[in-house]
Amino acid sequence: MNPGKKNRSGGVCAVVLAAGASRRMGDENKLLANVHGRPIIRSAVTAALEAGAGPVVVVTGFEGGRVRAVLSGLDVGFADNPDYPEGLSTSLKAGIEAVPQDCTGAVIVLGDMPRVSAAIIDKLVDRFETGGGETICVPVHGGRRGNPVLWPRRFFADLAAVQGDRGGRDLLQRLSGHIETVEVDTPEIFFDVDTPDDLPKS
Repeated sequence: MNPGKKNRSGGVCAVVLAAGASRRMGDENKLLANVHGRPIIRSAVTAALEAGAGPVVVVTGFEGGRVRAVLSGLDVGFADNPDYPEGLSTSLKAGIEAVPQDCTGAVIVLGDMPRVSAAIIDKLVDRFETGGGETICVPVHGGRRGNPVLWPRRFFADLAAVQGDRGGRDLLQRLSGHIETVEVDTPEIFFDVDTPDDLPKS
Protein backbone atom coordinates (compact mmCIF):
# COMPACT_ATOMS: atom_id res chain seq x y z
CA MET A 1 0.00 0.00 0.00
CA ASN A 2 1.07 3.56 -0.68
CA PRO A 3 -0.22 6.13 1.82
CA GLY A 4 -2.02 8.98 0.14
CA LYS A 5 -2.52 7.13 -3.12
CA LYS A 6 -5.64 8.25 -4.94
CA ASN A 7 -8.00 5.52 -6.06
CA ARG A 8 -8.92 5.76 -9.73
CA SER A 9 -11.16 3.75 -11.98
CA GLY A 10 -9.36 4.88 -15.15
CA GLY A 11 -6.55 3.16 -16.97
CA VAL A 12 -3.71 5.67 -16.98
CA CYS A 13 -0.36 4.26 -15.96
CA ALA A 14 2.95 6.01 -15.35
CA VAL A 15 6.27 5.29 -17.05
CA VAL A 16 9.22 6.70 -15.12
CA LEU A 17 12.41 7.03 -17.18
CA ALA A 18 15.40 6.19 -14.98
CA ALA A 19 17.98 4.56 -17.25
CA GLY A 20 20.38 7.37 -18.19
CA ALA A 21 24.07 7.48 -17.32
CA SER A 22 24.12 11.01 -15.80
CA ARG A 23 27.21 11.97 -17.80
CA ARG A 24 27.09 15.64 -16.81
CA MET A 25 27.08 14.75 -13.10
CA GLY A 26 30.65 13.47 -13.10
CA ASP A 27 31.07 10.36 -10.94
CA GLU A 28 27.64 10.60 -9.33
CA ASN A 29 24.44 8.98 -10.54
CA LYS A 30 22.09 11.94 -10.30
CA LEU A 31 19.03 9.75 -9.73
CA LEU A 32 20.58 8.49 -6.50
CA ALA A 33 21.53 11.94 -5.19
CA ASN A 34 19.60 13.02 -2.12
CA VAL A 35 17.35 16.05 -2.38
CA HIS A 36 15.42 16.99 0.75
CA GLY A 37 16.23 13.71 2.42
CA ARG A 38 15.57 11.15 -0.29
CA PRO A 39 16.95 10.04 -3.66
CA ILE A 40 15.75 12.04 -6.66
CA ILE A 41 14.31 8.98 -8.39
CA ARG A 42 12.33 8.00 -5.29
CA SER A 43 10.71 11.45 -5.25
CA ALA A 44 9.67 11.12 -8.89
CA VAL A 45 8.26 7.63 -8.43
CA THR A 46 6.46 8.52 -5.21
CA ALA A 47 4.71 11.42 -6.97
CA ALA A 48 3.40 9.03 -9.63
CA LEU A 49 2.18 6.59 -7.00
CA GLU A 50 0.50 9.25 -4.89
CA ALA A 51 -1.30 10.61 -7.95
CA GLY A 52 -2.96 7.25 -8.37
CA ALA A 53 -1.44 6.45 -11.76
CA GLY A 54 -1.27 2.73 -11.99
CA PRO A 55 0.58 0.66 -12.55
CA VAL A 56 3.87 2.52 -12.33
CA VAL A 57 6.66 1.17 -14.54
CA VAL A 58 10.24 2.30 -13.92
CA VAL A 59 12.66 1.96 -16.83
CA THR A 60 16.17 1.14 -15.61
CA GLY A 61 19.53 0.83 -17.34
CA PHE A 62 22.65 2.49 -15.96
CA GLU A 63 23.26 1.19 -12.42
CA GLY A 64 19.87 -0.47 -12.59
CA GLY A 65 20.45 -2.52 -9.46
CA ARG A 66 21.18 0.56 -7.39
CA VAL A 67 18.13 2.37 -8.76
CA ARG A 68 15.91 -0.59 -7.90
CA ALA A 69 17.40 -0.75 -4.42
CA VAL A 70 16.46 2.83 -3.54
CA LEU A 71 12.91 2.12 -4.71
CA SER A 72 12.57 -0.84 -2.37
CA GLY A 73 9.15 -1.06 -0.75
CA LEU A 74 7.34 0.92 -3.44
CA ASP A 75 4.61 -0.75 -5.49
CA VAL A 76 6.24 -0.47 -8.91
CA GLY A 77 7.22 -2.68 -11.82
CA PHE A 78 10.46 -2.47 -13.77
CA ALA A 79 11.48 -2.60 -17.41
CA ASP A 80 15.18 -3.04 -18.18
CA ASN A 81 16.70 -1.07 -21.06
CA PRO A 82 20.09 -2.49 -22.05
CA ASP A 83 20.20 -0.03 -24.96
CA TYR A 84 20.18 3.09 -22.74
CA PRO A 85 23.55 4.39 -24.09
CA GLU A 86 21.81 4.94 -27.44
CA GLY A 87 19.60 7.69 -26.08
CA LEU A 88 16.39 8.61 -24.30
CA SER A 89 14.23 7.16 -27.07
CA THR A 90 15.32 3.62 -26.16
CA SER A 91 13.98 4.08 -22.63
CA LEU A 92 10.78 5.52 -24.00
CA LYS A 93 10.34 2.46 -26.20
CA ALA A 94 11.10 0.04 -23.35
CA GLY A 95 8.61 1.81 -21.11
CA ILE A 96 5.82 1.93 -23.68
CA GLU A 97 6.28 -1.75 -24.47
CA ALA A 98 5.84 -2.53 -20.75
CA VAL A 99 2.51 -0.70 -20.43
CA PRO A 100 -0.32 -3.21 -19.80
CA GLN A 101 -2.82 -3.63 -22.63
CA ASP A 102 -5.73 -2.36 -20.56
CA CYS A 103 -4.14 1.06 -19.95
CA THR A 104 -5.74 3.86 -21.95
CA GLY A 105 -2.76 6.18 -21.64
CA ALA A 106 0.63 6.68 -20.05
CA VAL A 107 2.11 9.68 -18.32
CA ILE A 108 5.84 9.83 -19.06
CA VAL A 109 7.65 10.97 -15.91
CA LEU A 110 11.32 11.95 -16.09
CA GLY A 111 13.25 10.45 -13.21
CA ASP A 112 15.46 13.52 -12.79
CA MET A 113 12.58 15.90 -12.02
CA PRO A 114 12.14 15.63 -8.22
CA ARG A 115 9.87 18.69 -7.94
CA VAL A 116 7.05 17.34 -10.08
CA SER A 117 4.32 16.72 -7.56
CA ALA A 118 1.48 14.25 -7.40
CA ALA A 119 -0.88 17.22 -7.83
CA ILE A 120 0.62 18.03 -11.24
CA ILE A 121 0.30 14.45 -12.46
CA ASP A 122 -3.19 14.28 -10.99
CA LYS A 123 -4.24 17.35 -12.94
CA LEU A 124 -3.02 15.83 -16.20
CA VAL A 125 -4.83 12.56 -15.55
CA ASP A 126 -8.06 14.34 -14.61
CA ARG A 127 -8.01 16.39 -17.82
CA PHE A 128 -7.18 13.31 -19.89
CA GLU A 129 -10.06 11.31 -18.46
CA THR A 130 -12.50 14.21 -18.66
CA GLY A 131 -11.61 14.69 -22.31
CA GLY A 132 -12.32 11.09 -23.23
CA GLY A 133 -8.76 9.80 -23.23
CA GLU A 134 -7.92 10.89 -26.77
CA THR A 135 -5.66 13.95 -26.44
CA ILE A 136 -2.04 14.45 -25.42
CA CYS A 137 -2.05 16.40 -22.15
CA VAL A 138 0.87 18.75 -21.55
CA PRO A 139 1.42 20.97 -18.49
CA VAL A 140 1.95 24.69 -19.15
CA HIS A 141 3.15 27.52 -16.91
CA GLY A 142 3.71 31.08 -18.05
CA GLY A 143 3.08 30.09 -21.64
CA ARG A 144 5.81 27.41 -21.64
CA ARG A 145 5.28 23.68 -21.92
CA GLY A 146 6.94 21.36 -19.44
CA ASN A 147 6.91 17.78 -18.18
CA PRO A 148 5.48 15.22 -17.56
CA VAL A 149 3.39 14.55 -20.67
CA LEU A 150 0.41 12.20 -20.78
CA TRP A 151 0.02 10.22 -24.03
CA PRO A 152 -3.09 8.36 -25.21
CA ARG A 153 -2.66 4.76 -26.29
CA ARG A 154 -3.38 5.64 -29.92
CA PHE A 155 0.03 7.36 -30.08
CA PHE A 156 2.03 4.60 -28.38
CA ALA A 157 3.30 3.25 -31.71
CA ASP A 158 4.55 6.73 -32.62
CA LEU A 159 6.34 7.01 -29.29
CA ALA A 160 7.97 3.61 -29.71
CA ALA A 161 9.26 4.68 -33.13
CA VAL A 162 11.08 7.79 -31.82
CA GLN A 163 14.87 7.64 -32.24
CA GLY A 164 17.87 9.38 -30.73
CA ASP A 165 18.07 11.38 -27.52
CA ARG A 166 15.22 13.87 -27.91
CA GLY A 167 12.43 11.85 -26.38
CA GLY A 168 8.99 12.93 -27.57
CA ARG A 169 9.76 16.58 -28.34
CA ASP A 170 9.76 16.27 -32.13
CA LEU A 171 6.68 14.07 -31.99
CA LEU A 172 4.84 16.72 -29.99
CA GLN A 173 5.54 19.21 -32.76
CA ARG A 174 4.21 16.83 -35.38
CA LEU A 175 1.08 16.07 -33.35
CA SER A 176 0.44 19.64 -32.22
CA GLY A 177 -3.19 19.43 -33.33
CA HIS A 178 -3.84 16.67 -30.80
CA ILE A 179 -2.44 18.46 -27.74
CA GLU A 180 -4.44 19.83 -24.85
CA THR A 181 -2.52 22.16 -22.57
CA VAL A 182 -3.12 22.02 -18.82
CA GLU A 183 -2.30 25.18 -16.88
CA VAL A 184 -0.40 24.61 -13.62
CA ASP A 185 0.54 27.19 -11.00
CA THR A 186 4.19 26.23 -10.58
CA PRO A 187 7.41 26.37 -12.64
CA GLU A 188 8.51 23.02 -11.22
CA ILE A 189 7.48 21.40 -14.53
CA PHE A 190 10.72 22.83 -15.97
CA PHE A 191 13.19 21.87 -13.24
CA ASP A 192 15.44 18.87 -13.74
CA VAL A 193 18.81 17.85 -12.38
CA ASP A 194 21.61 17.65 -14.96
CA THR A 195 24.75 18.88 -13.20
CA PRO A 196 25.98 19.14 -9.60
CA ASP A 197 25.06 22.85 -9.69
CA ASP A 198 21.39 21.87 -9.95
CA LEU A 199 21.45 20.16 -6.57
CA PRO A 200 20.38 22.15 -3.48
CA LYS A 201 23.31 23.66 -1.61
CA SER A 202 21.80 22.74 1.77
